[in-house]
Amino acid sequence: MGNKDFMPFALPDIGQDEIDEVVDSLQSGWLTTGPKTRQFEKEFAHYLGDNIQALAVNSATAGLHLALEAIGIKPGDEVITTTYTFTSTAEVIRYLGAHPVFIDVDPKTLNIDVKRVEHAITSRTKAIIPVHIAGLPCDMDSILSIAHKHNLKVVEDAAHAFPVHYREKYIGTLSSDVTVFSFYATKTITTGEGGMVVTANPEIAKRCSIMRLHGIDRDAFDRYTSEKPSWYYEIIAPGFKYNMTDIAASIGIHQLKKAHAFKEKRTAIAKRYAEAFKDLPVTLPVMPQTKEDHAWHLFILRLTENAPLSRNEFIQKMSEAGIGCSVHFIPLHMHPYWQKTYQLREEDYPIATRAYKGAVSLPIYTKMTDKDVDKVIKTVRSLLKP
Repeated sequence: MGNKDFMPFALPDIGQDEIDEVVDSLQSGWLTTGPKTRQFEKEFAHYLGDNIQALAVNSATAGLHLALEAIGIKPGDEVITTTYTFTSTAEVIRYLGAHPVFIDVDPKTLNIDVKRVEHAITSRTKAIIPVHIAGLPCDMDSILSIAHKHNLKVVEDAAHAFPVHYREKYIGTLSSDVTVFSFYATKTITTGEGGMVVTANPEIAKRCSIMRLHGIDRDAFDRYTSEKPSWYYEIIAPGFKYNMTDIAASIGIHQLKKAHAFKEKRTAIAKRYAEAFKDLPVTLPVMPQTKEDHAWHLFILRLTENAPLSRNEFIQKMSEAGIGCSVHFIPLHMHPYWQKTYQLREEDYPIATRAYKGAVSLPIYTKMTDKDVDKVIKTVRSLLKP
């Protein structure tokens, strides 16, 4: 048994509504993709409030893979993305035999440095995958402008960024080709595992829908609920097994209703942290501008070189004080596979490398009490105050 007084880095906020909906699904006899998944998709699209389609999948990784396949990424193509992300952003490019081209990040936001994107474009470049790190939107106006100029597709990795606005529009409703959200257990809303593919392009939506379930021309829900003879189906492409279950969607239906309140709670914690740590030897996360906001999936503190202890020592001391922390992210150019496959060097990504060496993610989740936040603040200040 773990220490009941230990504060974890993250904790999902599951209520009785979610539990009751899951029980209803279990009792209904429909456990896989069915009416609850359709309901979740419909309500998610309505939440964003634009002319889009939403397709539920079993992970954001699956969603990114489907998105790249649907926009036509082929072996030998190049896709530009950031090195400061989780490996799934890049590995889906490799799934299709294409090649990721890694870009360093902006020193303030840790999002992809748009000034470097255009220099990385070659005749083989087909798409850009911006990643909204921690829930802070990338400079999408610049990215979309570059993409339009060079006839490139844009797939937003919005795993951290729900619900969040950019220029007063929800991420998911911009002019990108596809946006992919994550509902992993630590995200703002969760289905345990899961994700959502969002697009305004009906052809992309149709392709993703077919490919998420073995390339079948109609999904199981249609076939098993039709009043007409429905045993016949056709495989029209070599698809995948990426569908969401109704059990997971049952959780998502009620998490979605709480999304705004969840974000507000995370924002309140982030503001308290920012105020409490402004005099410490740290770099604080960028606070959003007037026409934007922040999902605050993560609160990434960066210890500066004059901090009294190293990042690793800091995490150890926090753990000893009963507080869980994490690190987001170990940049991809520092991992053996990506290093060896693409001959990547730390000195080619100085901003991401330096950010990683000081980065620590503090607990920020909706079940934290004021007392919990007080404890984090007090402990951080005791370790870092000059």
